[in-house]
Amino acid sequence: MSELHKFLFEGLPVRGMLVRLTHSWKELLARRPGDKAFPPAVRSLLGQMSAAGVLMQSNIKFNGALVLQVMGDGPVKLAVVEVQHDLSYRSTAKVIGEVADDAPLEMMVNVLGQGRCAITLDPKDKMPGMQPYQGVVPLHGDQREPLHKISEALEHYMLQSEQLDTRLILAANDEMAAGLLIQRMPVEGEANLEGQPGRGESIGEHEDFNRIAMLAATLTSEELLSLDAETILRRLFWEEDMRRFEPLRPRFACTCSRERVGQMLAGLGREEVEGVVAERGEVEVDCEFCGAQYRFDAVDVGGLFAAPSAGGSQTLQ
Repeated sequence: MSELHKFLFEGLPVRGMLVRLTHSWKELLARRPGDKAFPPAVRSLLGQMSAAGVLMQSNIKFNGALVLQVMGDGPVKLAVVEVQHDLSYRSTAKVIGEVADDAPLEMMVNVLGQGRCAITLDPKDKMPGMQPYQGVVPLHGDQREPLHKISEALEHYMLQSEQLDTRLILAANDEMAAGLLIQRMPVEGEANLEGQPGRGESIGEHEDFNRIAMLAATLTSEELLSLDAETILRRLFWEEDMRRFEPLRPRFACTCSRERVGQMLAGLGREEVEGVVAERGEVEVDCEFCGAQYRFDAVDVGGLFAAPSAGGSQTLQ
């Protein structure tokens, strides 16, 4: 069963999370069987992004959708993960060229240096005029060196957007997507976890975080994918005083529905939709996230535009 473990290091401004997506990840991959399956390197990228998205959503406790996207100029034009506040998630990618089985991040999305990583926070209950927040970082470091892993891009994002030291270990195969996040918590103010007066510290200068991050960095991809949560945490942090919390249960879920597809078709306009029906006999829409197929024949389409609410313009999400 998929699980997310949150923990704090007692007396230190350092927190951590460990996620293991098992059944939910295999269910997601099963939605793309045979020739619909993504290449191995793309599956690994999506798995790592799915684990990272769940970690980040749980970290901010945001009532809405967190959308993690990687886009660029390689054969993988877009990889996207959406995680809801209840830790349900879905992911997909747009692939237009050949991808080697062992292709690193830059060869998939950053061949010409135009790759970007974007994180969008879309509130569930928007106030009038409220727009989703989005942060974007390039897929290269401060010296314009290419980033080889999505974990490096996200660590870079956290440094730039949140000014917080972060260590992120990610791994994925066809059986599991997993991740470990270690982060220094802000110590400004009177009530920080160290019980000391507020003080500012530069990025990378906190000794306790650096020590724990170094321990986390010894975790290999093979260990992350093969060892259970108890073994991983005990192996890495057996000398630390750690407070654990009850595990959370991420799950795969898609928000598509026949009703939402119908709203999307209505937004395209009667002439365009009826033209497709006249040519093909029906309109067929496949959900890129879960593979569900929705078919609308002439009677269905007539019903869409006969309904009083058919004038609304929606997009499939």
